[in-house]
Amino acid sequence: MTTPQAAAARSQRGPAVAWIVLALIFGAVQVASLFTPPLLDDVDASHAQAAQHMAETGNLVTLYVNGVRYLEKPPLPYWLAAGLYRIFGENVFATHLPNALAVLGCAWVAWLWARRAWGRRAGYYAALGMLTAIGPFLFTRFAIPEALLSFLLLTALWCFLTGFESRRPARFYAMWAALALAALTKGLVAPVFFVAAAVPFLALSGLWRRWRELKPLSGVLLFLAIAAPWHVLAGLANPDQGNPVGNHPTPGNVHGFWYFYFLNEHVFRFLGTRWPHDYNRMPVIWYWVAHLAWLFPWSLFVPAVLAAAWRTRHQWLAHLRRDAGQTVDFYLDYAAREDVASYVARLKFRVRTAWLLGIYSAFVLLFFSISTNQEYYTFPAWPALLMLIAGVVAGTEEQRGSDEGKPLLSARWLTWAQGVFVALGVLAAAALGLGLWESRGLPFVADIGTLLAHRDVGGYTLSMSHFFDLTGPSFAALRLPACLALVTLLVGPAVSWGLRVGRKPMAATTALAVTSAVFLVAAHIAFARFEPMLSSKQLADTIVAKGQPADSFIIYGDQSDASSVIFYTHYFLKKPAYVVMLPCSPHGQGSSLLWGSCWPDAPKIFLNEDQVTKMWGTGERKWIFAQDTNEQKVEQLLAGRLYPVQSIADKALWTDRPLKQ
Repeated sequence: MTTPQAAAARSQRGPAVAWIVLALIFGAVQVASLFTPPLLDDVDASHAQAAQHMAETGNLVTLYVNGVRYLEKPPLPYWLAAGLYRIFGENVFATHLPNALAVLGCAWVAWLWARRAWGRRAGYYAALGMLTAIGPFLFTRFAIPEALLSFLLLTALWCFLTGFESRRPARFYAMWAALALAALTKGLVAPVFFVAAAVPFLALSGLWRRWRELKPLSGVLLFLAIAAPWHVLAGLANPDQGNPVGNHPTPGNVHGFWYFYFLNEHVFRFLGTRWPHDYNRMPVIWYWVAHLAWLFPWSLFVPAVLAAAWRTRHQWLAHLRRDAGQTVDFYLDYAAREDVASYVARLKFRVRTAWLLGIYSAFVLLFFSISTNQEYYTFPAWPALLMLIAGVVAGTEEQRGSDEGKPLLSARWLTWAQGVFVALGVLAAAALGLGLWESRGLPFVADIGTLLAHRDVGGYTLSMSHFFDLTGPSFAALRLPACLALVTLLVGPAVSWGLRVGRKPMAATTALAVTSAVFLVAAHIAFARFEPMLSSKQLADTIVAKGQPADSFIIYGDQSDASSVIFYTHYFLKKPAYVVMLPCSPHGQGSSLLWGSCWPDAPKIFLNEDQVTKMWGTGERKWIFAQDTNEQKVEQLLAGRLYPVQSIADKALWTDRPLKQ
């Protein structure tokens, strides 16, 4: 017989155990991965260069990459990274720490919100989902603002809803502040997403009658006080140059910050007419199916969520509006409860939560389905979707109905979902086992790039394009993570399913999350093994070890091809890298540096091939870098005058004179 003291002890241990599990998962999945691999080429090290310039010059208004104006992005992520550089040094840990903390912030807000709406178990599951879903893990491996944007928008929405519930004006001021910081993180898309969720919700719920509580005048002033100064200063510091005509700049004739930022980066990007057009649009089918991957393994429960939504379709508006539940019959139905008023308040908050999160996530998904998009653009919708999934899973496990009466869904929905997880785990483990078997007699190879097939799936613009390049021999470099993933996928789903069948639902869901966490650890180990392909830090280390500060570094191609070399040699060479590319290209070459290269005061770092041949072998030592697509061009251009230094994966480094032994 269970004593009251034992029951109380268990209730106290429950939250403590949950917090320990969450802390351990966060530490294993996010914190432990902040040290490897080094900064990646392309967007990761390019954004780090912008923060590096801020930290060293104190210029917090205009971003610079490789000495060239970079006007595309709002400053908050770079301010954070620059501040962390002053504390921890200019390294991968300081660069990626804001992403890890943003994920933790999303998990915290999701826990608070889901716990209040659906109970403790749902709060725990919402936090688990945020920490163990594939998407939030995958798209925090490099420096992009989506995780921070998601945290700030989720905070703004939480303050918006709870401000009405608790009638606390401070919540609305916090909402305006969070929204302003979100605008400084990603631009105008932040208030657009918020308003697109808030306005329909206010109309449907009838809360628009309480619009004065939103503090519209003082709140907007607070928003502008936070968000406007940088936009004004950036516009004043970067005005129009020359006589720009149309949307294609020419040397010395280029629109300033306000045109470029508000029109080119917002309006024209949405319409697909941005210049340069250096981004792809995901195929419609892949766009929608991919979300099952980004939310995995929690997307296994999407059928249960859809079933719950369908079965409650006639009740969606029942408890949403202010006057819902004010009938005599309603109170008679729940008269047996000890505290009818508290129950009605909880029920109303739950319904309003579902509506607000549903409208918000649906708008984000639809917005990018008709706009230009990248795989991670819908990141802001993922915490909301994970909370909705957590609410349904927790309610099904607790056999809670839509109105606390008859259970809404049978637990079989969850059992079947985890049965699918078992099947997927077996298939994935079999594929891993096959790869390990084919590489069984091969030695470990540090440079996995020499063993890949280079199938170019998706033009290498998809986040997992290199996954399709794997060959049997390439598993020689992936034995440890492959073995760890194989065992995890064979054991974890089966244990979780067994606990579900054994009617230990909370343990089953926790086991599912732990399985995902261990798999993500294995995935990060594998990700780090791709360092030679994804980062050029090894080449930067060679230049620092064998070169002199007076040397010059040349990139045959875009600066993003070797942005990590620029970052890691910055203190040593103390000058921008040369780029073999036409400045202010009318053909859109130069990606992120195109507009900045059109400025009259842009550094003279852009070279043509004649200039390279004339400077090669003269003055201080020159180093030249090229990716595999340009290696042959470099060898033809400087034939007989190249001294190979180092090759890794699909990149090569040469110099113009023999190195001293």
